[in-house]
Amino acid sequence: MSGIPADRSPDSTLALLRDGYRFVTNRCERYGGDAFRTRLLLTPTICLRGRAGTELFYDEELLQRHGAAPTRVQRTLLGRGGVQGLDGPAHRRRKAMLMSVMTPAGIQRLVRLFADEWRARIPAWERADRVVLYDEVGLLLTRAVCAWAGVPLAEPEVARRAADLHHMIETPVTVGPRYWRGRWARLRAERWLGGIIERERIGLLPAPDGSALRIVAEHRDADDELLPRRTAAVELLNLLRPTVAVDRYVVFAALALHEHPAWRERVRAGEAETEQFVQEVRRFYPFFPMAAARVRRPFEWQGQHFPRGRRVLLDLYATNHHPDLWPEPGRFRPERFADWSGDPNSFVPQGGGEHWTGHRCAGEWLTIALMKEAVTLLTSAMRYDVPQQDLTLSLRRMPALPASRFVLDGVRRTA
Repeated sequence: MSGIPADRSPDSTLALLRDGYRFVTNRCERYGGDAFRTRLLLTPTICLRGRAGTELFYDEELLQRHGAAPTRVQRTLLGRGGVQGLDGPAHRRRKAMLMSVMTPAGIQRLVRLFADEWRARIPAWERADRVVLYDEVGLLLTRAVCAWAGVPLAEPEVARRAADLHHMIETPVTVGPRYWRGRWARLRAERWLGGIIERERIGLLPAPDGSALRIVAEHRDADDELLPRRTAAVELLNLLRPTVAVDRYVVFAALALHEHPAWRERVRAGEAETEQFVQEVRRFYPFFPMAAARVRRPFEWQGQHFPRGRRVLLDLYATNHHPDLWPEPGRFRPERFADWSGDPNSFVPQGGGEHWTGHRCAGEWLTIALMKEAVTLLTSAMRYDVPQQDLTLSLRRMPALPASRFVLDGVRRTA
């Protein structure tokens, strides 16, 4: 068969688990291209990387999201009935709902809430022998995003809700007890938020005007019906869960500041340097590895027939490390973003394409703003030491995280 080469293994599931973020890159380098055919969980799959692959992947005339995400991903990370699995007008209407809370004023409000939580926590860090940054930032983001969204959250609940959000994020590609923790976490979270949405709808818990809770609870799809309670909970989680996942990026930013200390002073110098630093953290470090789609209608691409229903994966990490798009991709060089063109199909840490109507993450601008605030807090609001610890970042773990989750000690406030 001509066209895109086929992987040699009859099924590559175990190779994906073994190679992690390097799975697609290793095979593209082996076959000398940016695409290959394989089977994952016995399902025929075409894997893509690079700019051309990204453009194809986000062509809504050829590819769709309905039915694309594996069941285990829906049952943990994404939920069922959410915006990620919609196409066409239904997707655009639902995406517009999510984007309506991503105004500059809304983003800045969440950033202020996050910064206030961080600064209020510093005295406790000063008294602690050690601070695990990943654990702490997850709690700060959980408090901040719930307050921002209008979701009531009592202090005794914070750790439990943050843990459930983390389980959803960490378990889609796991097996055994870890996977089931993710499934139960999603069920608990959907029941929790479903109950809050129902109380808002009947007036027992009036949400603030413009809050995410009110917007989601009162949203009507094209048939002018309110979203089913569970679907509304999934969409509200689509605002809460990705925001809490920013704690990984904050840890990566702290790791980059530790490993490239010259940038501590540079990010203090101004907005442009902070922006470049944050964007390079998003490019360099591994976040979510892939996005999934299915072929809407048969077509030919690069000499390869794509039959209707074929699963297609776009490797986000491999695209952000493509040597034709990013010279010396294995080097951490924030200055590369000083003259970046802004091409949405070459830089895809949270998906490619267009924000408002496409499938690029609705919360990307929010992610960048939170990361910039975290970098400012790490470099200007406090001083700290980084003790001896295991900062190994395994590319076999998806999503990745330093082994020690980044430990601080000797925390002290700055004037």
